[in-house]
Amino acid sequence: MLKKFQDLLHEYKLEVFHNEHDKPSLEDITSECMHVTEDILEEKFRYHFHKLPDANRAEIINMINNYTREAVLPPVVEKLVLRQLVLEKRIEALVHLMEHTLETLSTSSEEVPAA
Repeated sequence: MLKKFQDLLHEYKLEVFHNEHDKPSLEDITSECMHVTEDILEEKFRYHFHKLPDANRAEIINMINNYTREAVLPPVVEKLVLRQLVLEKRIEALVHLMEHTLETLSTSSEEVPAA
């Protein structure tokens, strides 16, 4: 029984490693990450002034907004999305491990006669 659990844990570790390091897996995650990042960045966010600002202040705010949306936000969103996708893959592997563990436990309890 212990050997079965060790094998299942090893299988889980391999699956996580392959998800994070194999070239096809990385390409899939990267392409999905870029697609989600583009979708997020295409959304238009608006802000409203409580009081109507003067022209100079509005221009400065628009410059800051444009710089943030074009230079700062894309790499930050990309990193967040990448981390989220990697964690989703790990959770899928963990669910797979739990399913196999429960199957192993259920089959082993059927094999052992009750006392």
